[in-house]
Parts: sequence; C-alpha cells; structure tokens
Amino acid sequence: MNRQYPSVLLENAVNELAALPGVGRKTALRLALYILRRDPDYAERLSLSLRALRRDIHYCRECHNICDTDICSICGNPSRDHSTVCVVENVKEVMAIENTAQFHGVYHVLGGIISPVEGIGPADLEIGSLVGRVASGDVKEVILALRTTMEGDTTNFFLYRKLEPYNITISVIARGISVGDEIEYADEITLGRSIINRICFNDSIKT
Repeated sequence: MNRQYPSVLLENAVNELAALPGVGRKTALRLALYILRRDPDYAERLSLSLRALRRDIHYCRECHNICDTDICSICGNPSRDHSTVCVVENVKEVMAIENTAQFHGVYHVLGGIISPVEGIGPADLEIGSLVGRVASGDVKEVILALRTTMEGDTTNFFLYRKLEPYNITISVIARGISVGDEIEYADEITLGRSIINRICFNDSIKT
C-alpha cells in the first residue's frame, strides 16, 4: 500500500476520482474525504446516480443530444423551428446556446470535430445522419456553430461541401466569438448575438 494513504479503499477512491478531467490527486483526495464525512446515504445516492447515468442514458435518435427517452425534449417540441438546424460539437454547446434563449430551432450534435492529430475523421462523427436529415427535404437552414479553431473551420468546410448540393442556406455564427475560443465558454450575450447575426458560410470563406 502507498504510504501516502492510510487505507487502500481511500487510495482506490482517489485513483478513480483523479481520472476525471481537470481533477488532480489533491482535489480527488479532498472529494473522497468529503464523501467519507457525509452521511452514508449520500454516497449511496451518488453511486446510484452515476450507475443510472452510465446505464440508462439515451441519445436522441434525431439530433444525438443526451436525453432520458428516444427523442430529446427539444426535438420533441412542436413549437421549435424544425427547419433550422444548429450543428454543434457536443452536448455542452447545446446547453450553452439554450441558455441564451436566442435560438428556437433544433440541433445536431456531431460528437466532435475533424482532427487528424487526434485521429478523428469524418467517419467518427455524426455527419451521415446530418446529411440524411437535410436530404429528407424538411431542413431549410443549417447553422454551423463549431469552435473557431483550425479544426473547427476544417469541419465547417467539410460539412459545407457535403450539404451544398441540397440547395439550403448554410450559415456560420458571427465572429463575435474570438478566434480560438470554445463555444461553451462564451458569455450568453456574445453567444446569443453570434447566433442572431450569423452569416452565409459561402460569404465567410470569401473574406
């Protein structure tokens, strides 16, 4: 046993918590000791919620957002504009844009962006299902709301080439978001304005 820890059980808990992104060993130890100090029912509830999260979570069959049923509450809402689809990298961007209360369409979660360095190609993303949604004829506009990095721009261009034949409006969020920024960290006002002031993608690649 590592002499740093008085208990193998504590060490095991620290190891698991430290595997979480952004959690170092000191923070993991602090969390483990906090859980240990709490009522035993708290640890049981935490364990059950994590098990249910991993076992019972669903991904919307329309947009691939996380939900509790086959269709998420956004796709299942008839008051949303289903002809306007906002393409985002992951679920965190959906939450960020929804917090602005400026977008009333629906989403498509790619599950990442094209990044050869990380070994992520088009086949690893939910691009085929996006093309399928557009090909159905119900979509009039696709808004590309990916991070403003080289990888994000590469993914935007790839999607543009895939969707261009379908004669729909393809737009990109306005550059109120600084180059290199990730969507989830933008403040709600800036992000909301970027959605509202979106521009035609074809115009963006000419500038």
